[in-house]
Formats: sequence, C-alpha cells, structure tokens
Amino acid sequence: MRNFATMMEADIHAPAMKWDKLICDTRFGLEDYNDNKPGSRSDFQRDYDRLVFSSPFRRLQNKTQVFPLPGSIFVHNRLTHSVEVACVGRSMATEVSIALKQKHAGEPWVHKLDALGEIVAAACLAHDLGNPPFGHSGEKAIATFFSEGPGKELQSELTPGQWADLTNFEGNANTFRLLTHRFNGRRPGGFAMTYSTLASIVKYPYESRLATHKNKFGFFTSEAADFSRVADTLGMLPRPGDDGEIRYARHPLVYLVEAADDICYEVMDIEDAHKLGLLATDEVIPLLLSFFPPERVAHIQRSMARVDDPNEKISYLRSCVIGTLVNACADTFIANERKILEGTFEGTLISHLPDIERQGYASCNELSWQKIYHSPDVVDIELAGTTIISDLLQRLVKAVRYPGLNYSKLLLSKVPQQYEVAAPTLFGKIQAVVDHVSGMTDVYALDLYRRLNGLSLKINN
Repeated sequence: MRNFATMMEADIHAPAMKWDKLICDTRFGLEDYNDNKPGSRSDFQRDYDRLVFSSPFRRLQNKTQVFPLPGSIFVHNRLTHSVEVACVGRSMATEVSIALKQKHAGEPWVHKLDALGEIVAAACLAHDLGNPPFGHSGEKAIATFFSEGPGKELQSELTPGQWADLTNFEGNANTFRLLTHRFNGRRPGGFAMTYSTLASIVKYPYESRLATHKNKFGFFTSEAADFSRVADTLGMLPRPGDDGEIRYARHPLVYLVEAADDICYEVMDIEDAHKLGLLATDEVIPLLLSFFPPERVAHIQRSMARVDDPNEKISYLRSCVIGTLVNACADTFIANERKILEGTFEGTLISHLPDIERQGYASCNELSWQKIYHSPDVVDIELAGTTIISDLLQRLVKAVRYPGLNYSKLLLSKVPQQYEVAAPTLFGKIQAVVDHVSGMTDVYALDLYRRLNGLSLKINN
C-alpha cells in the first residue's frame, strides 16, 4: 500500500484542466481573425448581446416551456426561462469567481476569472436555442418519428452514427449545431461564439452513439470534429471509448449552467402551477419553506405576513429559495474545484446540496411530477405537438427524398433558403428538415400543419 506522501504526490500530478486555457475568447470560425475592439464590452459580453439580438432567441418567446402558451395568465415560455437562467447563472458564477480569485491570487492568469459570470450568463441564455416547439415533447416527437414512426424505413440508408443522431435527437446537441453550423447564406462559424461559451453549453460532451437511456448527448456526428476542436483548444480532458467514440470531461462552467437551469425550471414551474390554480397556496408555502432551517423560516414568515396577495407571498418565497440554492451550489463548486478540473466530480451540483436544501428540492421535484408534468393541459400539448411534428416531418422528409414530385416542389418552395434541402447526401437533406422543424415556434408549426392539411386557408373576398 502506498504511503500518504506518495498518494499526495500522485494527486498533485493528476491530469487536470487549467483555467488559463479554459477561459478563451477565440471565436469559432474566426480563429485567424483578431479584432481588438475598443470599449468596455468583453468578447463574452458580445456573445450575450449577439444572442439577445438573434432571430432564434426571439423565437423562444413562442416556444412552450412546460405549460401551453398563455391566455389571460402569463406563464413562462422558453425566452423568459432563458433570461431567468442567465440571471441566476451570472449570480452563481460571480460568487465562484470571487472565491477562486482569492484562492489563486498569485497566478498570472487570475484576471481571467473575472469573465466567469459573463461566460455563464451567455451560455445560460443560449442553452435552449436548439429546442424544438412544444417543449420536451417536441424532442421526443422528432426522435420517435425515426425510431418508431414512418422515418424508421430510412435506417438502412444511414450510418449507425447518423441514425443515432436522429433517433436520440437532443435539444442540447441541436443548440451546439445551431450556434456553429454554416447555414446557407450565413457566415463561417455560425454565430461565431467564443470557444468558452460554446463549451459551457454542452452538458453531455460525448457523441450520439454514447447517448444515455434518456437520449442525452452533446453533439451530432456532423459537429463531432467541431466540438473536438473546441475541447482540445480549451484543454478539456478526453475520455475516449473502446471503439474510438468521442467523449470529454465537462468544461467546469457547464456545472454552473446546469445548476442555474435546474433551479429555475424546478422553482418557477411551481410558481407557474400556483398561478394557474394547479397547486393551492397552502400547499406551496410549506413546500418552499422546507428549504430553510427553523430560524430562517420564522424570519420569512414575518416578512410574508406584511402582504395579503397569495401570488406575492409565493413570489417572495421563490426569490428566497433561489438565493439559497445559488449560494449552496456556488459553495459546492468551490469546495470541489479540484475534482471538477480533474473530471472526477460525480453528479450535479444540485445532487451535492446540503441535506435541508436537497430534501426541499427533491420534494419540489416529486410534486412537479405528480401534479404538473402529468396535468391535462401539459399532456394535451404533448399529444398535439407529437401529432403536428410527426406530420410535418413525414411531409418534408418525403419531399427531400423525392424532390421531383409536384407536391414536393410546392412544399420545398416554402422552406427558408438557409436550410440545405438539396444537400448532396440523404442525411444532409434530413438534417435540413430537422433544422427547419426544430427552429419553428409552436404557433408557426400549428399554422403550417393546419394549412398543409387544408384546415386553414386564406380566402380573399
């Protein structure tokens, strides 16, 4: 058995990622272009601003988060969710940055840590850009069209990797493609985001052939080389498989983006459900108070007693919960920095919360599955979304396979030119279809479905 000194020496020399390399403002597709712009904005702030002013980001306002798009009661959509995740992520990363700057004060690269909040905020803002319409059911609808539906007949014409891309379709991987792919008429590098922002988005840094049972992976086969270029430049640790599959340890900032997303959707779904009347006030207040020790509960209750509006009470509680979770996740990241840099940290930051916060989060999750995610409105949007997406995919895939047919010509004329429906390979054509459908809003997909099925026609009087 090795002695303690030997073990310590081994730990010191264990392979680990380096902050100096992990924080990199090189832009994807513009690697040889150096533009030192004057002014106060960093390149990571420019990432954030570039996303805010983009069409895919604006379209998120008409994409379902959990509940159907609002009537008289406004609930979260993908856009409002993304903005809130960016706020939470920036706060969390700023806390981490302050602590790490103190820890590494003597290092010549310590100033780079100032950018953590900017990088995480941009990554959070972009994390859902690749999600299709109709929430997570849209992802499943695309995947099952190929694995169980009419698209299954295409399997023999595609490689195993290409087939895995389609049957495991994942919004996270689609985000990386959206941000990096050169669509027709667009510039090289897609959005030309910084390497650090791109890497911080990819929660599952491995290819589709390695997808988990929940269809989770980080990039399609068509973007595998692009991701490897980003990862290798940043010094992310490779984790090659037996058959040469591409896998890396996570970029450390992914943990903060993931935690911000988890916090927002779990807590905000509870608040939305309360506003919609799915959860009673007397049910939600004890649930959110369970995140705090008795002395903190007493203080919160005194503050809540000053207002009568139930929604205002829940809003105040929600803010307290988010603040507590932000601090706890930041503390967990700081305490496990070495393991995170070595790629040996297990689970998520949420899974390492202190007992009280972890139990509170688990209770929220359990209630959400019982009363929110299986509620009639949510199930209805899943059923409708599956029908709409499957129908559109079937029509469009047939059209790109047989473009000479009269119906195909008419249908393909309606596809925006940025999508390469005349790609030289079958997989390229199918990807163009998936790009088009996944980029649709709920409203556009529904309208197109109605028009193609003769249910909605413009009639001039």
